[in-house]
Amino acid sequence: MADKKDLDFTYTTIDEIFRLSIGETGDYSGAKYDGDFSMTLEEAQRAKHKFIADSLNIKEGTKVLDMACGWAPFSKYIVEERGAKSIGLTLSEGQAAACQNNGFNVQVKDCRYVQPEDFGTFDAVTCIGGLEHFCSVEQYQQGKQEKVYSDFFETLNNLLPTGGRFYMQTMTFSKNMVDFEELDVNAEKGSAAHVCALMAEEFPGSWLPYGPEMVIRNAAPKFKLISQSSGRLDYIETIGQWRKKFRKFNLKKYGLYFNLALRYITDPPFRHQVEVFRVSPNRVCFEKEIMDHYRLVFEKV
Repeated sequence: MADKKDLDFTYTTIDEIFRLSIGETGDYSGAKYDGDFSMTLEEAQRAKHKFIADSLNIKEGTKVLDMACGWAPFSKYIVEERGAKSIGLTLSEGQAAACQNNGFNVQVKDCRYVQPEDFGTFDAVTCIGGLEHFCSVEQYQQGKQEKVYSDFFETLNNLLPTGGRFYMQTMTFSKNMVDFEELDVNAEKGSAAHVCALMAEEFPGSWLPYGPEMVIRNAAPKFKLISQSSGRLDYIETIGQWRKKFRKFNLKKYGLYFNLALRYITDPPFRHQVEVFRVSPNRVCFEKEIMDHYRLVFEKV
């Protein structure tokens, strides 16, 4: 899986810029427009949070584990709007520090290895975008991808009571994905081989599941699927709105951009990351159906 160093590279690097662009508890995952693209990004993210909370039956006093919590937007929603109790987990030091400064109970910890003795058990668990980082390229090449997911659902099984629910969002490879051996940052720009290679640069140490079927298969027999929906078109719109907000002028933010420009000269991996943000390969992958994006609700049986 992507380790702490990998996720710090991806998320801590952009921490302050992200918060200046999207907000202190901005949501770095696909929103939920359901075809109504007249909604603002904030309205669509709130619609997503409401959908998740409703799907997991979250109410006052519900104890929720928010895995891969990012800057804690969902924790904020369920604590303030539902009166729930939330513990968030991330592997990004930047995200954790920002969350703690904003008053949220967020710890730096690997989601895959949480046990009841760490924080107790929970009424509901979420993992919004975390599964994307659970399997490494090496594990995929060694044929261990399915085991990574089945082991994760065993972790969830230990954290939830019978009838307890789990919500996840994850990007998946889709019908136009190419073979791993074809990935090449020097391939024709905009090709599947090129944009997927850039995705690998953006999220080092990470490999996606092949469709929701792979996830559902490895959730069984301990979890049954309650609902499934694609958020591919919603994510395309979300990324477009993010790009507008990242470009909106803010004196402090543009000062940070200037400092990063100096790093661009001396840090080759960072230059790849800048190329990623310029091209937005995940959006291209969604548009070309190289990747899809799914919302899945499970219940422990």
